[in-house]
Amino acid sequence: MNNLLDTILEAQGGAAVNQLGTQFGLDSNQLGSVLSQLVPALAGGVKSNVNRNGLDALVSALNSGNHGRYLEDAGRLSNRATVEDGNAILGHIFGNKEVSREVANRASANTGVDSGLLKKMLPVIATMVMGGLSKQSSAGGILGALVGGNQRSSGMESILTSFLDSDGDGSIADDLLSKFFR
Repeated sequence: MNNLLDTILEAQGGAAVNQLGTQFGLDSNQLGSVLSQLVPALAGGVKSNVNRNGLDALVSALNSGNHGRYLEDAGRLSNRATVEDGNAILGHIFGNKEVSREVANRASANTGVDSGLLKKMLPVIATMVMGGLSKQSSAGGILGALVGGNQRSSGMESILTSFLDSDGDGSIADDLLSKFFR
């Protein structure tokens, strides 16, 4: 998921990110700092969710959710429906609002951006993360390689484990915690 942030930043030639900055009143430096904190935290939550619920649940969500629309049409980011969808995504990724609040508080401490504003941004950024994953998946990115057209290979579990275990220590717990709390 290293290039997930790039996928989001480059969507529509930067229009989606520009819309996000305008919508929440952040300049490009602040927005870059916020995204560099929140996108990895959300990606870590997705990894954790994959570990809990299996790869099939993520693939199903990406295939049925039409999440790519959030990066294809920047105007959607300001819709109430986007926030509602984002809140549902956050519920699936983090499990509860307390984790979302903690992620926002940690990002605030690292960026200097008000945690209240970050809490409002999280649902919108969550839709952008799912949009980025959807684009990567449809373009044959990491998910496409992992699922091979929705069919599990016999080595899928070991591939998935190595994907989730960034530091190769045999445990994904420390990797996920580091994504949430840098």
